[in-house]
Amino acid sequence: MKTILSRRHFLNLVGAAGGSTAVYKTSMALGLMQESGPMAKLDLQDVSGRRKTIAILGAGLSGLTIAYELERAGYDVTIIEASHRIGGRVLTVRHGDTVDEMGQSQVCNFDDDPNLYFNAGPARIPGHHRRVLHYCKTLDVPLIVKANMSRPAYTYEENQFGNKPQRVSQYLSDARGFLSELLHKAVDKNIFDRPMSAEDLERMRLFAKSYGDLDDGGKYNGSLRAGYKKDGFVRPEVLHDPMSFDDLLNSRFWERGLAASENPDWGEPLMEIPGGMDGLIKAFVQNVKSPIKLNAQVQAVTLQNDGVDITFNRKGKREKLSVDYCFNSIPSHFMNAIHNNLPAEYMRGLNALKPGHGYKLGLQMKERFWEREGIYGGMTFTDQRIGQIWYPSTGIHSQKGVVLGAYQFFDPSGFFERMTPTERIEYAANCGDKIHKEYSKYIESGVSVAWGRMNYMMGCGAQWPGDSRERFYKMLQQPASGRHYMIGDQISYHPSWQEGAIGSAEVALLDLDERVRAANKVTANG
Repeated sequence: MKTILSRRHFLNLVGAAGGSTAVYKTSMALGLMQESGPMAKLDLQDVSGRRKTIAILGAGLSGLTIAYELERAGYDVTIIEASHRIGGRVLTVRHGDTVDEMGQSQVCNFDDDPNLYFNAGPARIPGHHRRVLHYCKTLDVPLIVKANMSRPAYTYEENQFGNKPQRVSQYLSDARGFLSELLHKAVDKNIFDRPMSAEDLERMRLFAKSYGDLDDGGKYNGSLRAGYKKDGFVRPEVLHDPMSFDDLLNSRFWERGLAASENPDWGEPLMEIPGGMDGLIKAFVQNVKSPIKLNAQVQAVTLQNDGVDITFNRKGKREKLSVDYCFNSIPSHFMNAIHNNLPAEYMRGLNALKPGHGYKLGLQMKERFWEREGIYGGMTFTDQRIGQIWYPSTGIHSQKGVVLGAYQFFDPSGFFERMTPTERIEYAANCGDKIHKEYSKYIESGVSVAWGRMNYMMGCGAQWPGDSRERFYKMLQQPASGRHYMIGDQISYHPSWQEGAIGSAEVALLDLDERVRAANKVTANG
């Protein structure tokens, strides 16, 4: 029986192997999404004088994008935000900030220094995220290059390499060297599934020699690319002894970080906003004049024939807002708890989405010890629960710095969520001690964000299990009854990324504009 691999099944396999990023890029390759390029300014029809009213539920990045664009087109906009703060999951934590975690709020005890901060949400802007870059440019938000990968950083795996951290540079160079040696041997034996000319074989032999830094006999004996074992500047260089091929294969770094910089969202160039990633949020707020009602929890979303009614509690008072259109970025898993009359199939789609459980921990260090080890930015990979350690690209040679002491994309077991903030710091300190000598002694304070416990969030990076995306995604991109739009990174192929949030806003804005233009045309034709 012949098995047919559907695009859906293929994307599911890609997602299982490589996550949402792999699905995103594969979707573009299949023609299911447009390739990125410079984003053009949205040209929405001006509705000034026609009093079109808008409610935006949630003052995160997608909601602020909607507000900014619709204000410019003459719409009357009101933003309703459940939390005490603006920005949603774009969260930069600084001295004195409160982390609103359910049952155990934290206050950040970093020094009162503008260079000591922790990006608990987005921390990177890839060069192909055209929408984010467009608004950074439009709103005069400065950007600097971020070192995402660092060859002098480490990979550490328990029970591998004698329980000693290994430099990323050595693993990468040795892996390339050994694979190139195998290729060189294959060329010598001409064991290929198609005929190869003598000229082709020689070119492949030279390629293997260059790619893996092999000796003239096609053998890998170590490489300068792996870094010096001893100073090679004022005295003869001493190279590292190559890792054994068995150690390379037994390590899981090839799965975790070997090709990380090849990932389009992790590869250079990457950028960040100096002073914190909430710089884009601040820029939107400065350019949005519409009222933003904080501490306002939505109680009901009611579709009417000619609009939407929003009922919410604010400061103990129940209020109601009637509008022509509603843009809703409330996490989908909350919608069952909000009274609504959204269509049943629409609600089934929202219920199919499952919240992710991302986790980050920021640690203020009293000394930048990593710089003494030759590390300036980038990340260390580990198979311990902390996942990664990130080193700051900014503040080089200053006294103190903030490292990302733990980063888990998915924590479905709630391992860190069950801990107290103090326990999280202690756990990360113990893990760090296995990588950097006396790591824990440098820690002055820490603050953690377990998104699965954050009030009014209770998760991040929405997941589409099984065939739910194929069944519901396109429907959820359309407005319920032509009036209610779901937005946010949850309605995108790129959850957890700012580009996904703004992309969802763009889709909704263009749909609204098309509907308004069509309605105006009908009215004009009488």
